[in-house]
Order: sequence, then C-alpha cells, then structure tokens
Amino acid sequence: MTLALLHTSPVHVPVFDGLRDRHHPGLALRHVVAEELLVRARAEGPEAVAGAVGDVLAEAVADGAAAVLCTCSTLGGVVERHAAELRVPVLRVDRPMAAEAVRAARVVVVAAVESTLGPTLDLLRDESGDRAPTVTTLLVPGAWDRFLAADHDGYLDAVAATVDGVDRTGGGVVVLAQASMADAAERTTTPLPVLSSPRLGLAAAARAVHGHG
Repeated sequence: MTLALLHTSPVHVPVFDGLRDRHHPGLALRHVVAEELLVRARAEGPEAVAGAVGDVLAEAVADGAAAVLCTCSTLGGVVERHAAELRVPVLRVDRPMAAEAVRAARVVVVAAVESTLGPTLDLLRDESGDRAPTVTTLLVPGAWDRFLAADHDGYLDAVAATVDGVDRTGGGVVVLAQASMADAAERTTTPLPVLSSPRLGLAAAARAVHGHG
C-alpha cells in the first residue's frame, strides 16, 4: 500500500521521509514534485491549476497509490475536490493542524507566501463549525525570497522572528501555514503553542492508507 505525496518543492521529500521513518516505519511513500503548479497558482490563483492538479493526482492513483497527500497549502482546497472522482482518500496536509488550531479562541496564521492565506483561512472556517475563533494573519517579509534562494536558515529565522513578534497577551495558538515552515517552531521563544502541519498530516494520511487497504 503506497501513499503518494504531491509536493511543490523538493525540500519536502526528506522531511516526510524522516517523519515516515520515525513514526510510520514500513509505510511506502511515492513523492511527486510539481513546482510549476505553485508558480502558476501564485500568478493566476489556485483554480487556474485545478485541471493540471487533477491530471497529476489521477496519474498517481493509476500508478497504484492507495491515498494521496498534498503538502502544498495553496493547492489544498483544489486537491480535496478531486477525491470523489479518484475513489481513494485525497488529503491536504494542513487539515489536521487546522482542526487542532480552531479549538483555541484566537488563531494567528503565519505564512511566507500570500497565495497560502486564502486557502488557509477557508480551511480554518471549514474546521471551525459552531466555534468562532478570532483569526488574524501575518505575512513574513522577505521569507519566500530566502526560500527560493535556498537560504534555509534565513528562511526559518525570518519565520521564527515573525512568530516571536506575535502579541502574547491574547493567548491562542500560532499556525505555520506552510509545511516548509515546520522547523521554525524549534527556533521560537514564544510561550504560545506553535502548530505545524507535516507530522499531523502524515499521520492522517497513514491512517487513510491503512483504512483504504
């Protein structure tokens, strides 16, 4: 039973391999990296790549994937809508994180690219149900340029600095909107809980693979 992961950056491959080795030994992963999908989604909006995303997902299922996990927050909503036609579980990596976040009365979303904010806010609203947490957003200045330049430490430090600048008096949680931000949580000093998506998302996908089997 294989889990296919749709990435829009190759940096996610070792991250999810490492999580698999630590928490889900024996889970077979197939990585599909399609950087061009995020490039186009940032320029034209996520809906512009809906057809291309569907083609990538269909190919992964045809190759034997028992479930698909999208690790790109910008594309998450588009990906989930293909679940019915593919007839296998199709998950977005940030949904379990969002479900945990909305238990708090205040959620601060931190993102490195603006295209992530809309899909993440939609997801939080979807997971909120009858709850109505106060949600605010912060875009990390210059972070994505550092990411694209392969300045990994600079990227994570910029994210951590923005997180540490969040007002702590209001309580609540901080959400790292993109999977690539996860390691920044270890660099923060804030007492607020800082949530990231890779570990929770992979755990949900692993359960989906076993359930589908």
